Amino acid sequence: MKKPLHRRIMNRLLGRMASNLPGATSLRPILHRLRGVRITGKVFIGDEVYVENEYPECIELHEGAQICLRSVLIAHTRGPGQIVIEKDVFVGAGCILIASPGQTLTIGEGAVIMAATVVSSSVAAHTLFGSEKGKPLARATVPLAMETLYTEFLAGIQPMKRPTSKAEKRR
Repeated sequence: MKKPLHRRIMNRLLGRMASNLPGATSLRPILHRLRGVRITGKVFIGDEVYVENEYPECIELHEGAQICLRSVLIAHTRGPGQIVIEKDVFVGAGCILIASPGQTLTIGEGAVIMAATVVSSSVAAHTLFGSEKGKPLARATVPLAMETLYTEFLAGIQPMKRPTSKAEKRR
């Protein structure tokens, strides 16, 4: 069901204000509540956090939840899903939490999501969840400069040689 235009505009204005104004534990949660985000107790919402614009009522933050700098909570892709962040969850900086249509993405009580992690399925309670540390994937022999064609860049990619012996793997 589509929302009235004035409600959609208000959600975006309040969301933009919440993203940039101070008050991680005071003003920001109030602004998100006005948008329809279900917040219980005291939560922390960091700077420039994006919380679902179209369906803010599909986001639920429980007591003690911490959403750090520039994280993104998306409760819809091609239809609404739901994101539930339970009690005392920590979501590190630059994370993306995205729910599938008709599905509930739950971050269990006390879970910790490492910075820069993409989460698209539920995380069990009291779990440290994150991506592997970045690693070299290929040698870029052609820099992706402003004047470089993307096809030229791709042609210059040389895959890294995988270690074959135990001694090479330890290096």
